[in-house]
Amino acid sequence: MDKPKKFHLFDAVLMSVVVVMVAESAAPAAAIGPSQFFWWIFLLIFFFVPYGLVSSELGTAYTGDGGLYDWVKQAFGSRWGGRLAWLYWINYPLWMASLAILFTQTMSQIFKLHLGTFWDVLIQLIFVWVVVLLGNKPVSESKWIMNIAALGKIVIVLGLGVLGIYVAMTRGVANDYSGLNLLPKANLTSLSNLSIIIFNFLGFEVVATMADDMDDPKHQIPKAIIYGGALIAFFYLLMAFGMGVAVPTSKLSPSSGLIDSFILLVGQMNWFVVLIGVLFLYILASEMVSWALGVNYVADYAAKNHDLPAIFAKEDAKGMPVGTGYLNGIVATILCVASPFIPNQDIFWAFFSLNVVALLLSYVMMFPAFWKLRKSDPDRERPFKVGGGNVMINLITWVPEVLLIITVLLTILPLSSDPAEISTKVPVLVGTILTLIIGEILVRYSEKKHEQTTTHIEHIKNSEVH
Repeated sequence: MDKPKKFHLFDAVLMSVVVVMVAESAAPAAAIGPSQFFWWIFLLIFFFVPYGLVSSELGTAYTGDGGLYDWVKQAFGSRWGGRLAWLYWINYPLWMASLAILFTQTMSQIFKLHLGTFWDVLIQLIFVWVVVLLGNKPVSESKWIMNIAALGKIVIVLGLGVLGIYVAMTRGVANDYSGLNLLPKANLTSLSNLSIIIFNFLGFEVVATMADDMDDPKHQIPKAIIYGGALIAFFYLLMAFGMGVAVPTSKLSPSSGLIDSFILLVGQMNWFVVLIGVLFLYILASEMVSWALGVNYVADYAAKNHDLPAIFAKEDAKGMPVGTGYLNGIVATILCVASPFIPNQDIFWAFFSLNVVALLLSYVMMFPAFWKLRKSDPDRERPFKVGGGNVMINLITWVPEVLLIITVLLTILPLSSDPAEISTKVPVLVGTILTLIIGEILVRYSEKKHEQTTTHIEHIKNSEVH
């Protein structure tokens, strides 16, 4: 007797919103200005919909524990799988470090604290290691953390949106939302934050892992991803509208913009803004916990397949990937301790930009993998299969692929001689190059180590035979 299907369309949509939506990304996206409304709709159609369809097909056809890593390895071999696993993993400790710094900045802002560098770094390290320890627990033990975070996100979204509408109707807005201002500008510098919008859409392939528990995955998965993407775009736009009403784009800080907006909308720092700030602090930590297992399992799985060093595959008695978890903490600790010495004053943005680039680069091989597997493995059963002929397959492969590459380049390359532009992007460019070099060294080392071990074992077997 088949087990009853308990994962319905509503559940899948809610899950996608809870997992994918990250509150701290609203301010960097809003920094694009009024034209962000155009870019949200443009990227929803030309990046997100193809991404959702591709991840639905791959996620239901190739159901191994490695996710993206499995798909790319299947299409292009172990070395490319290892490179992807490295980029997918390294984005996480970079992200954790950026949120640890944002945590202390927000705490100081809402409680009007001036703790000094030592205490800031100490609190950041406490944040990092609490997240590491909670992230090393089974998801069943931390489900309540996610549920509270989901409610917190809803309060923040609705709070910004409702206050923004009220203030716009009673006091006016801080930015010009007339027709032409809603269209994209020719200024390439203003497009650097487009990577944030794509970053905000990533992670929906998680929904495809629920296919076995759905009544009709062929129809429910694409609907869940498209409805979830539309809801997330709406929520982000609602938050961005509230920020746009409160703060002129030129003065919107990527790190403190959310709390700044609430203060200006309400008129002063009061109990409501403090409550929003506390919820935001909680959300920062809970987001890291919710992403930990997915990231850790991919790195753990890649290490078991000898595509990353063996330390990534260390597990505890319950089978939890604690080796990867502790590595997260070590890397984030080094970054937090080093952060006061980084020339870029907005350290959150420096770390966050590098984390965004690493994550986007890990998805760059997903679309070509989809295209390749359609040709090299045509007979594989695909519970959900993207319709259309070769023209459709080429469109949903190469249009989002080109958008991914362009947004990465816009994020890391200085597009003018402006000192602020150079000081912001050069650290991210250097960090990206170093990240790729370190990853290549580790992947080649793991490959060579595996070859040496295999050769040694074969040598022993041959000696025993003779």
